[in-house]
Amino acid sequence: MDQRTILLVDDNPDDQALALRALRQNNILNGVVVASDGAEALDYLFAAGAYAERDPAALPEVVLLDLKLPKIDGLEVLRRLRADGRTALLPVVILTSSNEEQDVITGYKLAANSYIRKPVDFTQFCEAVRQLGMYWLVLNQAPPRRPVA
Repeated sequence: MDQRTILLVDDNPDDQALALRALRQNNILNGVVVASDGAEALDYLFAAGAYAERDPAALPEVVLLDLKLPKIDGLEVLRRLRADGRTALLPVVILTSSNEEQDVITGYKLAANSYIRKPVDFTQFCEAVRQLGMYWLVLNQAPPRRPVA
């Protein structure tokens, strides 16, 4: 696979390590930027704060977004992404342990591209990550990289 970037937004260091390991084990060698809270994810995406020097046009190919995050929760991150023309079409996959029906409904109302509950079993998690990588990084036709009016 090529080097299109993945933004992984997850506050749990164990889940971060598990996701990175699953990506490597599935030969998904894309660059991965890890944000540990919603504010850091927004700073990265909008080239603000610690990421102010980053090229704001260089968006990730896909965002893997947990919902239960400190500072700014995942649904609010998604709400802000969809409200901004620069990121309105950015593919966002909610990857969370939440099985709350309301989270699923709200995620889709906010135009999440997919909602995946994290499997507890590592083998199942690896398979889910493999399928995510194949779909979002190989098969999916990404939206144009220009702001939406």
